[in-house]
Amino acid sequence: MEVASLVLPVFAIIVTGWLAGELGYLSRSLADALVHFAYNVAMPALLIVTIAQEPARNLLEWRFLLAFGGGSLICFALVFLAVRAGGKHDLASSTIHGMAAAMTNTGFVALPILHAIYGQPAVLPAAVATVFVAAVMFPITVILLERDADARGPARPAGLVKQILLNPMVLSTLIGLVWAITGLPIPAAVATYLNMIAAALTPCALFAIGLGLSVEGLRSNLGTSFALAAVKLVVMPLIVYGLCLITGLNPLYTVAAVICAAVPTAKTVYVLAHEHKVEEKLVAATVSVTTMLSVATLLVALYLLSGLATGTH
Repeated sequence: MEVASLVLPVFAIIVTGWLAGELGYLSRSLADALVHFAYNVAMPALLIVTIAQEPARNLLEWRFLLAFGGGSLICFALVFLAVRAGGKHDLASSTIHGMAAAMTNTGFVALPILHAIYGQPAVLPAAVATVFVAAVMFPITVILLERDADARGPARPAGLVKQILLNPMVLSTLIGLVWAITGLPIPAAVATYLNMIAAALTPCALFAIGLGLSVEGLRSNLGTSFALAAVKLVVMPLIVYGLCLITGLNPLYTVAAVICAAVPTAKTVYVLAHEHKVEEKLVAATVSVTTMLSVATLLVALYLLSGLATGTH
């Protein structure tokens, strides 16, 4: 029951935020401040400390990156193109739809689950998956969102590049990657400082999701959210597993890749959606739905993979 004990508290924080707003205990407008803090302060701290502390050579396990990363990008592309083909959504909306189905909560759900069940050896692939999400999926999202925003105004290519590079998500990712390449350790005091700020991300983002979530918003997006949840929790793990078989990935890393693919939508998709004012209600509903359903789907995935991982830890 390690899965339930790790996922249910995540859902409980969302429900707590919803109750606080629904009962009038806190103003729903406070969700904006929480998201701004998460986006501009807590998330950059987490990205820097996560990426910088991972040896550069560990970030280059190409079979794992091809399986997990390839599965993430394929699912994003499938949903993105399907939504765009419908003709009802612009670039930003299509991007958020795609990321809601493909950006995975590796750091806060997959990593502790894998560590609890398979021990320290399973932490590295989960960390690599977390870095992939940070170094590839976040920048792709930001670039597409900023490109859409720029398209609505005057064409300023130089201004767009500057806007992307100075985005907190992209800038902190670049800082982390440069630090990892140098191989220099982060001073203990600096690491402690960054970890303390980063620790605020989960409660702030999850509580903000709940605080900004209304019953009407949940109902109006329920059908789309369940469709995105099906891609996130079923289709994506199957694609990743297929890529693991094709690349000949070892059993433990195969389990890690599939579990990383099978966890809920990352709460940071909501942070991005809220910051850019795009499909906020849809993402809040999707994070809630995938978090709730993942308790069951993760248990099934772990059961089906249990024989594969026997003797690997």
